[in-house]
Amino acid sequence: MDDPAKPGWFERLSALLLREPEDRDQLVALLHSAYQRNLLDGDALSMIEGVLTVSEMQVRDVMIPRAQMDVIDIADSPEKFIPFVIETAHSRFPVFEDSKDNVIGILLAKDLLRYYAGEEFDVRDMLRPAVFIPESKRLNVLLREFRSNRNHMAIVVDEYGGVAGLITIEDVLEQIVGEIEDEYDFDEAGDNIIRDRQGRFRVKALTEIADFNEVMGSEFSDEDYDTVGGLVVNRFGHLPKRGEQISFDGLKFTVLRADSRRLHTLLVEKVAVEE
Repeated sequence: MDDPAKPGWFERLSALLLREPEDRDQLVALLHSAYQRNLLDGDALSMIEGVLTVSEMQVRDVMIPRAQMDVIDIADSPEKFIPFVIETAHSRFPVFEDSKDNVIGILLAKDLLRYYAGEEFDVRDMLRPAVFIPESKRLNVLLREFRSNRNHMAIVVDEYGGVAGLITIEDVLEQIVGEIEDEYDFDEAGDNIIRDRQGRFRVKALTEIADFNEVMGSEFSDEDYDTVGGLVVNRFGHLPKRGEQISFDGLKFTVLRADSRRLHTLLVEKVAVEE
C-alpha cells in the first residue's frame, strides 16, 4: 500500500519545475533531470520534447515534397488509376486537372467501393474539397486546424501559388509520438525489398546489407554497418529527414519514412555512374 504522505511522481515533477526555467534550453534540461530521477519515462520525455519541437517547426520541414506525391489525374479512368491506388495503399489522394499545380480535390480510397458496387460512378462527384496552406505555417497551428475542421490532409503551396507538397495529420503527430504505423505500412510487410512498377525499390532501413547486395547486385561491405539504414546515415553524415536524397555507387537513395530517431524506409533507384 502506498504511503499517503509520500508525494507521487506528478507532485515531484511539479516541484522540480517550480525552479522556473528562463528559456527553452533550461526547460529541456529540467525535463532531462526529471528523466534521470525516474520522474519521467523515456517515452514521456520524448513526447514532451516532440511537443516543444512542433511549436517551432513549419510545414516545409516535414511535408511530402511535390515530386514524391502520389496523385491521380482526373482525366484517367478508374480502370487506369485503381491499380495505382491499390499499390500505394493510401487512404487519400490529391486529384489534379491538367497539371499538379491545379489540385481540384481529394479522393478517398473508400469511395471507390461505389465503383465496385456497380453504381453510377463519376470521380469528379466523389471529390472532397482540398485544403491549401502555405509552407510557412507552424505545425502546432496546423494540428489545431486539423482537429477543428476534421481534415486529415492539406496541400502545401509556395509563395507563387504552385503546389510544393502535401502534409497529413499523421506527419504532424509523428513529430510528437514518433513513427505511426498502420495496417497498410510497407514497414509491416513481410518483404524487406519490394520493386514497384517504375523499377524502383522500396527498402526497409533495417534490411541487412548482404540481402540488399543480393537483390541490387551491389557490393557494399557489412564490416562497419549491418543494415542499409546504417550505411545511408553514414554517407549523409547526419540523420536525414524525409525527402532527402543521396547518390553513390550507382544508386540513388531517397528517404521515404523517417522520424527523429531513425530511418524506416528508403526508395532506391539505379542511376548511371559518372565516369
